Amino acid sequence: MTVFWHQFGLRLGRCEQHLFRAGFLDRLLSCVVGCAPVMITTRSAKLFSEAQQLIPGGVNSPVRAFRSVGGQPRFIQRAKGSRLYDVDRNVYIDYVLSWGPMILGHAAPSVVSAIKKAAGNGTSYGAPTELEVALAKEIHAAYPSMEKIRLVSSGTEAVMSAIRVARGFTKRDGILKFEGCYHGHSDYLLAKAGSGLATLGIPDSPGVPADFVKHTLTAPYNDIRAVQQLIKEHRNQLACVILEPIAGNMGVVPPAPDFLAALRRVTAENDILLIFDEVISGFRVSYGGAQALYDITPDLTVLGKIIGGGLPVGAYGGRQEIMDLIAPVGPVYQAGTLSGNPLAVTAGLATLKQLRTKGLYKKLETASAALAKGIGEAARKAGIPLTQTRVGSMLTSFFTPGPVVDWNTAKQSDTKRYGQFFHQMLEQGVYLAPSQFEAAFLSTAHSAQDIEKTIRAAHTAFKSL
Repeated sequence: MTVFWHQFGLRLGRCEQHLFRAGFLDRLLSCVVGCAPVMITTRSAKLFSEAQQLIPGGVNSPVRAFRSVGGQPRFIQRAKGSRLYDVDRNVYIDYVLSWGPMILGHAAPSVVSAIKKAAGNGTSYGAPTELEVALAKEIHAAYPSMEKIRLVSSGTEAVMSAIRVARGFTKRDGILKFEGCYHGHSDYLLAKAGSGLATLGIPDSPGVPADFVKHTLTAPYNDIRAVQQLIKEHRNQLACVILEPIAGNMGVVPPAPDFLAALRRVTAENDILLIFDEVISGFRVSYGGAQALYDITPDLTVLGKIIGGGLPVGAYGGRQEIMDLIAPVGPVYQAGTLSGNPLAVTAGLATLKQLRTKGLYKKLETASAALAKGIGEAARKAGIPLTQTRVGSMLTSFFTPGPVVDWNTAKQSDTKRYGQFFHQMLEQGVYLAPSQFEAAFLSTAHSAQDIEKTIRAAHTAFKSL
């Protein structure tokens, strides 16, 4: 738009040039000439170009690159409450929430205050702390199935460690996982995985030796008969069955009625450990996660995201007899320089303390239901086929008539149309996941006005498709 000003013979001094870089004069011009405001993304574009010279794809996690929706990513400068602010001073209502952890909203005052205080005492010790004991107690109280708990630095590390101890306990090597479920990027779990692999259309990852995945079996999510048949054929080789009890990495796919209960029965009958990957659903769908919501007790549980309050963290735990195999008590080795980091643990404790507030999850449920209803009505009014899935404050709108019950049905979605919808919403200041196959999340910071604005934006977006 700088060209526009030159057409009128305006010469720009240093001050005016700065205002252009900030996008101020461009926005002012939009108002003067009566055009709809256009988001300026000049600074994001420049940073993305620079990033691509130094970082593979210009991002440090693939889905952030906007490959499946097109366009360029917005570079974020700061966040507060339900809002993201990018480097071009655009503001968005955020439904990604750092892919789930920010359940209290961004920069929650109690969490920020706790982190600042902890940082003043040192950022890492490489030694035990009282904080680790406090967080372990808090997790155990919410997840009684986690009789003993080990803290690590990421969900990927937690899953990898849980499977190692499951193999050590059962003295078997086999794993059964579900198509579309993502459990981190460890080699033997990338077979038919969700999340970024689903987003980018990568069926399996190059660089993973065939020998690493030969012990990995896959079954369709929600298909208990397929599981029963695989267990019948491989029961003597299987150490564990691992799944997201509420799938979140192919979009949100809830478990079918009795699926989790049947899975618990068949694994118990065959002495196979059941692992719940609650990195996303943990403390998200209820204080006790999916296992409390559906009243199913796994042998091992993996947590992450929310238990770190936005800082890097992971945890795994389960029955004492299994966890006592981990070094230094037992022979199954696992260690980590930053495990139990005092800043991450402090942020987690501050977050979990606030999540105990009476009525908090009811508030999240009400807001999430209102958002889903409004988006669904907007799609119906525009004649757009849409299948909505939701459990608590995690939800997905699939661009398909549906139903969506597994990866095969999820991938029938019209990803091109989702990309168009994504950009229409983005231009109206609503930040959704840049992939059809990811969840949207709400926080306690999202207001009724946020929901109303998002629904209005959805009506406009659907009309344009």
